[in-house]
Amino acid sequence: MYAYPVQRLKAIITQIVQQQVNPEVWSWLQQQESLAGGIAGFNKTFVLIPRKTGKSVITLSAEQSDAIQQIRPGFSLAGYTIDRLCRVWLLLQQDGISEADYLKNIDNLFTAAEVNELVALYGALPLLAYPRKFTARCAEGIRSNIGDVLQTIICDNPYPAEYLEEAAWNQLVLKAFFTEKDIDRIIGLDKRTNKPLADTLCDYAHERWAASRTVHPQLWRCAAPFINAENFGDIQRAANSTDITEQKAALLACYNSNYQPAKTLLHQFPEINNAIQSGKLNWHTLAKEELATV
Repeated sequence: MYAYPVQRLKAIITQIVQQQVNPEVWSWLQQQESLAGGIAGFNKTFVLIPRKTGKSVITLSAEQSDAIQQIRPGFSLAGYTIDRLCRVWLLLQQDGISEADYLKNIDNLFTAAEVNELVALYGALPLLAYPRKFTARCAEGIRSNIGDVLQTIICDNPYPAEYLEEAAWNQLVLKAFFTEKDIDRIIGLDKRTNKPLADTLCDYAHERWAASRTVHPQLWRCAAPFINAENFGDIQRAANSTDITEQKAALLACYNSNYQPAKTLLHQFPEINNAIQSGKLNWHTLAKEELATV
């Protein structure tokens, strides 16, 4: 049913909610808990929550954040507003109903949701019961042109890497590049990279170059395990770029490749090679450098 110990998560999220809302709001939420199984009452409560709670950003202790990570790895409440948190809390109150009713309730929410409700729902995908039942919903969200929805699915969300099939996963990564999301915040990016994705991204790099446009440095991260004779010329071009960030990315790709010519190329740049070998330069530090130049 759930892929993690849901009762433990319910307990800590309940604690956080109680700390963030006043007694009157908490009393109202408890009254709504009894309606969580009924479709009409559940939908109404989900919609009404912001009017009752407001939309202030919540505060978490380090202990609470760590506890959530231990219970549901990859999931975080960082940056959540109180209404979004309470919607997650409400979703977790449905653990006692049948699978059919549960899926119907969630489906109805997605169908009728406005943007903020969609953000709450897509952000909660890692917490829902019967997680494999929502892959089509996730893929649908990836096709969305709503920025906040895409951000919620793509960044800091463990669900896509855990459950999407390869084609949908590749579409997520491509959409992240097309819409200029923070690629380093895609959970599972390195684990789920694959040759079809690498090939498509190399083709995308060619299109960017042909249009005299820059190539996102993290693109070479996805290509790294699949560097071969066919695409090595692309790596060489990036490694000799006048853009130091692109150069570092190409050489990081060489470091993460088993292709011998790539290893040889890396050693032609001793300063960057030393930074990589020492751990001072990796994909995460490179991403921070990118953000600093924006």
